[in-house]
Amino acid sequence: MYYKNPSYKAFYYSNVTVLLLVSLLCILPMLHIFAVSLSGKSAAEANLVTFFPIGFNLESYAKTFENDNFIRAIQISVLRTVIGTALAMTVTVLAAFPLSRSSIDFKPRNLYVWFFLIIMIFDAGLIPHYLLNQKIGLVGSFWVYILPHLLNVWNIILMMNFFRALPKELDEAAIMDGASSFRILTSIYLPISMPAIATLSLFAMVGQWNNWFDGMLYMRSPDQWPLATLLQTIVVALDLSKTGINFEDLEMLSNRSVKAAQIFIAMLPILAVYPFLQRFFVKGIVLGSVKE
Repeated sequence: MYYKNPSYKAFYYSNVTVLLLVSLLCILPMLHIFAVSLSGKSAAEANLVTFFPIGFNLESYAKTFENDNFIRAIQISVLRTVIGTALAMTVTVLAAFPLSRSSIDFKPRNLYVWFFLIIMIFDAGLIPHYLLNQKIGLVGSFWVYILPHLLNVWNIILMMNFFRALPKELDEAAIMDGASSFRILTSIYLPISMPAIATLSLFAMVGQWNNWFDGMLYMRSPDQWPLATLLQTIVVALDLSKTGINFEDLEMLSNRSVKAAQIFIAMLPILAVYPFLQRFFVKGIVLGSVKE
């Protein structure tokens, strides 16, 4: 058999080795952050922590959850991620479905396809985006996190191609039964498109959760920042006033430990989503690979 071939075995073990190394490169930084967040002040300040805590304590997490700025930022990030992902996927599906039809069924199809391709390639720039959001009253509003990110042309193209790959016989059978286009979309296309929808939803969730620049650009008060913007201020801009640590706490805690705890907590929601979407990824890999 082919799997007993020496060349296949060499490729297999080489592939496994490379993937293990890549996995370690992803996992080890998270382990280091987690270990620092659980370590005492002296070990963290002296940079002695590797992948295991030294001087184990949970004070960094306790202080983090006592920080009103951090809790408020988490709430904003969760809201923007849930609402933004749901609305973005609704727009993506509703735009991709008619574009997946032929130009006979949907005459302006080619016009819309070229329009989406042009706006994907050519971007107006930061200043026009800011002026537009200011004119329509989004600056300083929670909806500035949602509305500008609803239309992702790349996701629409992926969804459109997924719809176009589905058997046309499904459409014909539904039309013969008197189903409308909306009924075809909701009752036939959506249930069998869950792998693609789950994948694109994950892309949208990660984009919303990790987006820090719009909070810095459009919000006038730090009280309106999402978690990513708050962490950027703490870790990159080194504004330690947002960590919630006062001078008395500095005698017992390390800024490094508190920042590590906040970073690790910020990673958890997205990491928790992956196991639930993993089965859809597996289905998406093999879907459409066999034709009868």
